Amino acid sequence: MVVILQKNATEAQVQNVVKHLEDYGFQIHKSTGTERTIIGAIGVKPNFDTRNISILDGVDEVYRVTTPFKLAGRSFQESNTVIKIKDVEIGGNHVVMMSGPCSVESEDQIFRLAKVVADSGATILRGGAFKPRTSPYAFQGMGEEGLKLMRAAADQYNLLVITEVMQIEQIDLIYKYADIFQVGARNMQNFSLLKELGKVDKPVMLKRGIAATIEEWLMSAEYILSGGNKDVVLCERGIRTFENYTRNTFDLSAIPVVHKKSHLPIIADPSHATGLRDQVPPMARAAVAAGADGLMIEFHHDPETALSDGPQALLPNTYLKLMEELRLIAKAIGRTL
Repeated sequence: MVVILQKNATEAQVQNVVKHLEDYGFQIHKSTGTERTIIGAIGVKPNFDTRNISILDGVDEVYRVTTPFKLAGRSFQESNTVIKIKDVEIGGNHVVMMSGPCSVESEDQIFRLAKVVADSGATILRGGAFKPRTSPYAFQGMGEEGLKLMRAAADQYNLLVITEVMQIEQIDLIYKYADIFQVGARNMQNFSLLKELGKVDKPVMLKRGIAATIEEWLMSAEYILSGGNKDVVLCERGIRTFENYTRNTFDLSAIPVVHKKSHLPIIADPSHATGLRDQVPPMARAAVAAGADGLMIEFHHDPETALSDGPQALLPNTYLKLMEELRLIAKAIGRTL
């Protein structure tokens, strides 16, 4: 249920509405805009009479939300969520770039690539310290040592850090080094992990599962939002279909659909979507044109020796050229990059 307060509603009236809703057993989430306050009342009460709330002082409208994702939907919050981390905004007019290697492999590697990220004008360094791999014999990441190296490289070049969290037990450790938690496709429906991330005070980027519908994806975001963490970013990284000429099928249509259904920002990851470096630049260009709020791009100074996902990693020169192309596209649609 959504309760929209009148423009001139006082704080006392708002608190009175909140108290009544809590007394009825609802979980409360407030969204305060420039003109009015919107209260989301979460709870399954099919026979609840909304007139009990609509008669309260300061209330303008009360209506039930029919979509299953209450907090992620635009019925709860019409304006776009803009997440601010230091000087970086995700979800605003600027298209944010998250760039770097698939995984941290050595001090020389991550410092070398962090410099390229900074030189390109990107603001967020990506890299995995814990890697979920299909094979148990593949490189699993450097763990905390990788986190330390990535944090040091990011600090030297004034960058933010995004890295993947795979287990609840890793949250406290990663919190010390990263600015943004990344939830990978394999963990999109790890609800225990999502609930715990709902309690942290740092943004979470939630990747779409390889066989997930958009509604299932938004419902996973709902787990984080309902825990109190409002800083959630969605990431389209392709879904599994019958096609085998690409690693996954990059669902570009998800970008405008999410923008229509949800106020959350959406990032596109053409590297994991296509799995082949020659397909990454055209899909990155298409994603910006489709309205993505940012891109996650993998590159490596020597992809042939990369310990993970070398075939999809761009070379630094290709990545820098792509950045220039993306700036032109962003400008054409009234955005910056």
